[in-house]
Amino acid sequence: MSIVKINALTVPAEQREVLERRFASRAGAVESSDGFEWFELLRPVEGTDQYLVYTRWRSEEDFQAWMEGPMKAAHQGGGAAGGGEGGERPKPAASASTVWSFEVVQQAAPKKA
Repeated sequence: MSIVKINALTVPAEQREVLERRFASRAGAVESSDGFEWFELLRPVEGTDQYLVYTRWRSEEDFQAWMEGPMKAAHQGGGAAGGGEGGERPKPAASASTVWSFEVVQQAAPKKA
């Protein structure tokens, strides 16, 4: 079965728009990564200031390959995601980040009519 990585990002209210804009303009390299299965950016509705970045992968090895390759490259230097002035790295939109890891042990999809 697949594995799930959830990055819980603490995002102050004044940075929410910045975070969402950065994710919307991301290069999309994750979608073409070997073993990638799913991505969702979840906006908090009430009771928390944490966004959840949900990714699903075929295996831990596929996730680690993405972390060491495309993800690492995208987050080094100026990067396309930030658009900092004069090549400067933009200030992070999140004030904290925690990654949770899960194995998928059960799943269900809607029944076909």
